[in-house]
Amino acid sequence: MESLYQFFYAQNDFQAVVDGIKEGLKEQMVAGLSGSARSVFISAFYKDVKQPMLVVTHNLYQAQIIYEDLNNLLGDSVYLYPVNELIASEIAVASPELKSQRMEVLNRLCKGEKSIVVAPVAALRRMLPPKELWKSHQLSISVGGTFELNEKLPHLHSMGYERVSMVSAPGEFSVRGGIIDIYPLTEEHPIRIELFDTEVDSIRTFSLEDQRSIEMIQEVTIGPAEEIILTDSHYEKGMKQLETALSSSLKKLKKDEHKNLFIENIRYDLEKLQNRQKDQEFFKYFSFFYDKPASLLDYFPADTVIVIDEVSRVHEMVDHLENEEGEWFTSLLEQGKIVHDAKVSHKYYQLIRDTSYPIVYLSLFLRHVPYTNPQNLMNVSCKQMQNFHGQMHLLKSEVDRWIKANYTVVFLGANDERAKRLERVLGDYEIEAVISDSNHILSKGLHILKGDLQTGFELPLGRLAVITEEELFKKRVKRRQQRQKLSNAERIKSYSELEVGDYVVHVNHGIGKYLGIETLEINGIHKDYLHIRYQGNDKLYVPVEQIDQVQKYVGTEGKEPKIYKLGGNEWKRVKKKVESSVQDIADDLIKLYAEREASKGYAFSPDSEMQREFEATFPYKETEDQLRSIQEVKKDMERERPMDRLLCGDVGYGKTEVAIRAAFKAIMDQKQVAFLVPTTILAQQHYETIRDRFQDYPISIGVLSRFRTRKEQNETIKGLKNGTIDLVIGTHRLLSKDVQFKDLGLLIIDEEQRFGVTHKEKIKQMKANIDVLTLTATPIPRTLHMSMIGVRDLSIIETPPENRFPVQTYVAEYNPMLVKEAIERELARGGQVYVLYNRVEDIDRKANEISMLVPDARVTFAHGKMSENELESVILNFLDGQYDVLVSTTIIETGVDIPNVNTLIVYDADKMGLSQLYQLRGRVGRSNRVAYAYFTYRKDKVLSEVAEKRLQAIKEFTELGSGFKIAMRDLAIRGAGNLLGPQQHGFIDSVGFDLYSQMLKEAIEQRKGEQPKETKREVEIELELDAYIPQSYIDDGKQKIDMYKRFRGIETFDDLQELHEELLDRFGEYPKEVDFLFKVAKLKLYARQEKVEVIKQTKDLITILISEEASSSFDGQKLFELTDEFGRIVGFGMEGKRLKLTLQIHNLETEKWLSILMKLLAGLKDAKKEEVSAG
Repeated sequence: MESLYQFFYAQNDFQAVVDGIKEGLKEQMVAGLSGSARSVFISAFYKDVKQPMLVVTHNLYQAQIIYEDLNNLLGDSVYLYPVNELIASEIAVASPELKSQRMEVLNRLCKGEKSIVVAPVAALRRMLPPKELWKSHQLSISVGGTFELNEKLPHLHSMGYERVSMVSAPGEFSVRGGIIDIYPLTEEHPIRIELFDTEVDSIRTFSLEDQRSIEMIQEVTIGPAEEIILTDSHYEKGMKQLETALSSSLKKLKKDEHKNLFIENIRYDLEKLQNRQKDQEFFKYFSFFYDKPASLLDYFPADTVIVIDEVSRVHEMVDHLENEEGEWFTSLLEQGKIVHDAKVSHKYYQLIRDTSYPIVYLSLFLRHVPYTNPQNLMNVSCKQMQNFHGQMHLLKSEVDRWIKANYTVVFLGANDERAKRLERVLGDYEIEAVISDSNHILSKGLHILKGDLQTGFELPLGRLAVITEEELFKKRVKRRQQRQKLSNAERIKSYSELEVGDYVVHVNHGIGKYLGIETLEINGIHKDYLHIRYQGNDKLYVPVEQIDQVQKYVGTEGKEPKIYKLGGNEWKRVKKKVESSVQDIADDLIKLYAEREASKGYAFSPDSEMQREFEATFPYKETEDQLRSIQEVKKDMERERPMDRLLCGDVGYGKTEVAIRAAFKAIMDQKQVAFLVPTTILAQQHYETIRDRFQDYPISIGVLSRFRTRKEQNETIKGLKNGTIDLVIGTHRLLSKDVQFKDLGLLIIDEEQRFGVTHKEKIKQMKANIDVLTLTATPIPRTLHMSMIGVRDLSIIETPPENRFPVQTYVAEYNPMLVKEAIERELARGGQVYVLYNRVEDIDRKANEISMLVPDARVTFAHGKMSENELESVILNFLDGQYDVLVSTTIIETGVDIPNVNTLIVYDADKMGLSQLYQLRGRVGRSNRVAYAYFTYRKDKVLSEVAEKRLQAIKEFTELGSGFKIAMRDLAIRGAGNLLGPQQHGFIDSVGFDLYSQMLKEAIEQRKGEQPKETKREVEIELELDAYIPQSYIDDGKQKIDMYKRFRGIETFDDLQELHEELLDRFGEYPKEVDFLFKVAKLKLYARQEKVEVIKQTKDLITILISEEASSSFDGQKLFELTDEFGRIVGFGMEGKRLKLTLQIHNLETEKWLSILMKLLAGLKDAKKEEVSAG
């Protein structure tokens, strides 16, 4: 889109501003530019002055908008420095994403890269460590260089890195012998450094998912992990200053209890500083750690130019932020949590006054703005582009006007495909525009450029009109996703990972508590065991080779399972009960399956051209899961067997679009579609979505719900009967006797589990012989759906839609100031707030309290004890924007989509289940703005360990769709209940989810007549070897268990080699004990190939027994030749019908006899009889 710059370059005033920079003018002003015209001006300006630039906006939302425009215009040299306009929450527990973006910018600025940075004004007020300190905490490591561990570890600590046993998130590092893993905040992958003594032997990136190396690199620079860098001297300085400030504060206080409160709180902070504990709250003491805290401006090069966007709004925001900060500071003083002399931010006006950088102010109007003194003014005549929203005759007349006036008219299409589509659509209305190269457009004429801006604009003087798809069709193509450092899989440590203290299920002994992995020495041989405690403190030690008999117990969240007695009969009884229930379910499912296979329905035609055209108008980029689900649904519809497909996906993951495409397909074949939803509000929401999608097609839509008058309902019913209505959306009213269809082809059901029993029966009758698509937001667990395949078809959408900003999640002690700030800020950007308060008895009081806190907010409340009508009207009024804040109990969890709600505040979050918190957080962040979720707990409340873990998890999983696996546990069980019937809950809880799924799978396979898979016959190996993983090699219990599982899972020699490489890669050279583990695994592979059943050592004799059926395949002569190679120490004979080989190991070193045993087993394959071919 560079060709747009020429329209600015051609203006004399523009050149005057550029010259002003070169001549050293301190302040200039450009007035009149609005919307994306400003972005084009900034890009043209940046290209012309060729100097680094900082663009300052009034808030983060505006910064994002300009950043996206500049990114589209300039590409990779543009960075966003995202700071929330909220002090209190920045000091509460903050999400990692924005922080990692800020760090990346600071690192780049330290390297002196020429770039353009966009930041909200709040960023300038933030205090930062001095630039030199930041620079000195860049750790540059290269292959062949030195790395002194003892010297570097404290350095990593002061940079804010946390030492862990296995790196799983940015900001962590681990050390295993000579291997150091570090995950810098600014790198896509973590880094593994391998040392040879103190020399760096190799550097490589590695994957978090399997911890394996990805690629070798020659060097890496690791930047700080925190925005506050504290070395020992900084801690000392901070403590000294804080002590002084405390005594100064105490002199200002009159009351003793107030003094005591101060002493207690500040002493607690001093203690943390003394112990070098890092704490997000230390931000409030920033000014005590450094002689002169820096600001963002200090990080920029000397020739930087500052552009201040909408300067009067920036000033308004500065005043607002200073007031907020004042109130917040006073509130902390009253609580005795801050000292009077603390300074938490820079004064903006002082920074601007003292800076040596030239400043260009952008203003919508030409007027005097206080605190500015421009020496040069440029006034641009610019109009914002009007909205055509599909009214092409209006566009045509406007285009004709422009052409007459010799304008250059530019239409923007976000990508090649959309540019071509624009060309087609405009051509249909005789607007002949041509697709042009984005860098060269001729002046005058109609052009289509590949590119995207937030808004279009008109420059009368430059005779330029720019129109985006937003103005043309009210459609915005989703922007490219932000570069996301923290991918889902990396954030999710699988929920099946064992932690000490977890409940586990042993297949034969039942549920107990896992106490860790222990190395025991028995008869001089070391071995690792899983230690499980049962009822009455009974202990069970399970050898690691039997690890697959133990699973982590997963049951309903918050419910303690029953621990069994070792050796008792109760577990057997429980298992038997569950088994018979599972058998019944399997019977029902198989019967259902057979009926479905036998019934005949309607086979829909393949996709038409019109279908393809309709799908191309979808304004967003489909996710892979969505595309796969659409294919699966269509394939089902085109078969004669009636479709019965369940589509699972979280709210907002695009299930409705899949349903809409299926509906369109059915209507194209002259069939009718019924869309059944559980609530009136959902009916209304679906109606609006479907109406908008079908607006360009001759499809008639009806609605049957309480929101329609009797007359409207009667007309809809008539239309369904005579076929004039193609699609009807309705609540259970659709199931009434008087509703009849002329030719119903597809039934779509939303959240079937929310209908009552009688409605479900009616649905069942309706389902006969028509295609059915059921949508649900309650996830169905993978393990279950694998076993259900073929019984009920499932499509799963697990990938979230491309959403630009993850929900910013804060976990903090409840503080009225925080709530006030959060609500005020959301209202200031025209959004709404959802407050979750789960106590019906005083919810009205809470709503009242919020009204007092924020008098300008219109507050309402809703709870489950209201009548359906009351509830509906409250939610509808909220949806319509008649209220700003909805205080509610957890009823909002399901279904309703309120895209304008982008702030969520939860009270008593510590009392909620993880899956609940996760689902709630999915309620915000549905539009293209940054969304905020505040999980608060009561002041001074000591959180239980479980609650703390839960809140920690929700904070870490700030990405959409990421808490999936953790939240899955509880939801999976609910989903299983929905799928299999609620009475299954108890059974699932009694044996744990994994074992239950396994039992169900086996029962279904058995009913289908499938042979149970032949269980691998395990070779019994008893050798007196120290074959285990010593503590000195891997000291973390979880990683150790994982490695034992990997040894157990070795099936081929390739697997063996891969594991060998992985251990070397992750943990370095391994000791003799681990080498023995590899040798035993290799023996097992040879043994399995030849159907060896036993390899057993008794003192100096090793006996090998080969299975009965394999024994007869050996040739006596060849066996004799094989054993003869080893001399008299190897012999063979028979034991019953089994072939037996013996190896005398008297006086042999362990390594020696192991090598002979290996050769002997490897040689067995050549000692077989020749196979005689028939012929």
